Formats: sequence, C-alpha cells, structure tokens
Amino acid sequence: MRRSAKNLSQKLSAETQRLIMLAQAVVLSGSRVESRYWESALDAQTHKLLKSHHQANLDHALDQLFTTEPDGYDALMEAIEAGSEALIVEHDGQRFDALLIAAPILAWTRFSIASGQIAAEALSTLSAHLHAHVLAGDARLALAPMLYSIDQLPRTPADTYALTQRMAQAALKNDPIKVVANVPETAPFLADTRYLLGVVAVPAGTPLFRWQATMDLRDRSQALEQWQAQAMPTIVRLLPGCGLDLLMPQAYYMACRDADRSIRPASIRAAVHYLTHTLNVQPDDLQVVVGAFGEDSGDQRIDEYRIGFLLAQDTEVLYGIVWPLYGAEDAEQALQDSVDGIVEAVPAAASLAAGQPPSPLDEILSLLKESGIAKVHQHAERFPMEFCDDCGAPLYADLDADLVHAEMPDDTPQASTHFH
Repeated sequence: MRRSAKNLSQKLSAETQRLIMLAQAVVLSGSRVESRYWESALDAQTHKLLKSHHQANLDHALDQLFTTEPDGYDALMEAIEAGSEALIVEHDGQRFDALLIAAPILAWTRFSIASGQIAAEALSTLSAHLHAHVLAGDARLALAPMLYSIDQLPRTPADTYALTQRMAQAALKNDPIKVVANVPETAPFLADTRYLLGVVAVPAGTPLFRWQATMDLRDRSQALEQWQAQAMPTIVRLLPGCGLDLLMPQAYYMACRDADRSIRPASIRAAVHYLTHTLNVQPDDLQVVVGAFGEDSGDQRIDEYRIGFLLAQDTEVLYGIVWPLYGAEDAEQALQDSVDGIVEAVPAAASLAAGQPPSPLDEILSLLKESGIAKVHQHAERFPMEFCDDCGAPLYADLDADLVHAEMPDDTPQASTHFH
C-alpha cells in the first residue's frame, strides 16, 4: 500500500531534489541504455543517503513524488528497497554481493505466539537446511539468532541498510551475530508472522540461490517444499501450540510483502476459531460487518477492510480484524461494487472463469463462508481510518454504520485481544 502524502510545505533540500529528478528521469527514459544510466545514478544517490542514515531526505522525496509523479514514486521506492537490502562488500580483496533475506513463518493460535532468541542448536539446524535446499553452493550465510515479529523488524530503509551491512560482515568473517538488546515488545495477535532474517554473501556476479545455479526454475518450487518439510520440526519447537506455514525464503522486502498478504486468510480463520471456542457458540451463531476504510483523500481509494464480528442476535461488535490492501489492490477496489445489506461471496471459480482473480472483498466473503458464517453485512460507504484515542485500536463499523470499539463481554476469559 502506498504511503500517505504528508505536509509538503517544507523546503526540499538539494539532495532531495536530486532524488526526485533522477526518479523522474528513470520514468521518462526512452531506451534500456538510458534507463540503466539513470538507474545507476539513482542507486548511487540512494546508497549515499542510506549509508549516512539520512532517512529524512528519502522520505521527503517519496512524499513529493507520491502527489506529483506516482511512477516516479514507484521507481524511487524500488531503488530505496534494493539499496537497503543488497550491498556490494569488499572482503580480503574480493567483491561480494550481499543480500538480506527473510524466511516468513505464518502462525495462528488461541494462545500466544512466541518471538525472541533462538537457541544455538536450532539456529545451526535452520542454517544447514537453508544451505542444503535454498542457497547456492558457494553462498555464505549469517542467520540472526532471533525470531522477529513485525514490531521488531527494521523501521526504516536506513535501519535496514545498517542491519544488512552488519550481517554481511558477519557472513564474510564467519562471526556470530549478537542478539539486539531492548527490542520492542511484541503485540499479541491470534494470527501473526515471525521472521528469520539472514544475509547471504556470494562472489560478485555469481548465483545466490540454488535455482539460479541450476538455471532451472523448477528447483525453486522444490526448494520451498524441502524447506517446509525439513525446517518444520525445528519451527514447531520454537512456536509451540501454533498452526504454522512456512513461506519461501527470499529477498527481504519481497518476503515481507508475501507474508503480509498470506497472513490475512489465517487471521479470519483464527478469529472464527477463537470466538467459537471462547464464547461456546457455533460459527452460524456469529454475524459479520464488513466496512471499507481509507485515508481522508479525494480519490476514494480503499486502503483496508475492517471486519467486525458480532453474535447473530446482537448489535455489539465483539472483535475485529483488519484486512489491509497492498500494491494494485488499493487502486482496483471500487465502492460501486459495494451495497448496503447482507451479501454473499462471489465464488472464486467464477471470477477466474471470467479471466479475473478474485478481488480482496471476494476473498474475504469466501473465507467467511468457508468458516461457517452465513450472515455478512457490507456497508456501501467508505469510512475514515479512525482509531481509539485511548488505546490506539482500530474502530469498526457496526450494523448502524457507527464506528465503535470492539469489546468482548466482561466475563470473557482473558486472552489475546488483537487481530490482524
């Protein structure tokens, strides 16, 4: 999902103006040769600011391009992400390509999802499986001894660059990585993602991954299958009491985006499972209100859906989950497809038969139906993205289209109170 435009009244620095110009030049390029020239210049400028931790210059350029040049925004964001997750490092007189990778773990439970330090034996086992099934033969790997929650990941591209640089040195020198002290606490969710982070280093210009080395893309799917099969026993011990799914270990930002999308269906299933067990009801004893939410802007773009759960014969929102939209999803979702009242899912097969993948809303409705919830109310209006002033929790639309706090009955057993 694209970032929101911010106050652009401040005067842009020369560094920021150069970033904007280079991003626009990449978009306006008329040939591959010219594109490479501008991309190289943009990469160099981005690297300079990342290395010096001048995140504000990057943010100001993104904010400006967001409102004036969407394609330039995308070009700059791509350069920033690539520059913070991938480096060229000198070691013993040789140049190495270093890439920050993430191996996402989807987890869901009625209890709590662990995070934090990984024991040396488990870390060694996971590292061995990555070498055996995912990485190219000459790859060096430094794996962080920690299961990260989203709250504990680097907050800015400059932070990501610093982490990549530090771990790249560890990979090349075969040094252990120290656990970071005073990491942020992990917010409790019933369905959430944990991340293994590592840096892979190879001689410059040589393959990073096994399927690159074999020049056979079938090895990519086989690598995922082997990673899931071989790493799962260790992951189960790290995350007891959870349902689990392991996603493809790959470049950091792509892995995070895949995880953000993939956790959304699990969040609905986890919510229904938790509510039915906690309230001692059946799925058809629940009803759902779906509302479209977006930033206060004139384009009516939908940034996320908020899904409120109620008892079928009640009007109070008990729990809610947020289904954020990413990439083209926010631009493609239109309010004309929404109608007030009770709605039914469009079967995914029908959408696919028409040549279109199911929309996010179709997917939400289908998942609710699969989970046994038959009564779903959808509001046609687009709501502002409001949050509770006291606790910061998102507010959900009730049956009357009022925005309310999701609250369980007072006598409900204590448990995790957050959902994705």
